[in-house]
Amino acid sequence: MNEPLVARHWLAAAAPKAAPALATSTVLILARIWNANGAEHSVGDVVLMTALSLGAAVAGALASVGRAGDGVIAGTAFATSGALALAGVAGYADGLSLPLLLWALSTAVAYGLAARHWRTDRREALAHDRHIGERREEQAHVERVEALRAGAQIEVAREGAAYATALAQAITARSALPGFNAAELTRAGLPELPAIEITKEH
Repeated sequence: MNEPLVARHWLAAAAPKAAPALATSTVLILARIWNANGAEHSVGDVVLMTALSLGAAVAGALASVGRAGDGVIAGTAFATSGALALAGVAGYADGLSLPLLLWALSTAVAYGLAARHWRTDRREALAHDRHIGERREEQAHVERVEALRAGAQIEVAREGAAYATALAQAITARSALPGFNAAELTRAGLPELPAIEITKEH
């Protein structure tokens, strides 16, 4: 059975690739807006962001080494920690050099971590497609074998019917001759004919 082909829009295909850069850029922009609204050289704001960043990092560490070892929660916590650290520095610093440097580093790290997940997803998708292809080939092979078997059975039945028809015609013609004896046919190895059929021919 043919499956419908679904074509993805190019935006849907490109969105996951642009997500890390969009996330870090959004954090940088919001931090600079925060800087322009009074966060520059504010010790209280920096302490708050540092505490939040350390708390997120500790939560990620606990999630990664915990009994469950949930990688999704750990990754989310570490990403939150990095975002908070970037926002704190970008909001406190008075120039753009350090925030831009941290933005570039955080974007590179985000793409490095995302690339691992993309490779895993691509590997799983390829394995799934290979498995589906093997299943389809196996199903097609079974269908071909069954079609050949059915064709052979039909051919055998057709040949058997033709042989039975020819044998019946030969016996009918022979029974019209004088001295015909149906018992001789049975002794010769041919199947015994019903008596009613021979009577009908006479």
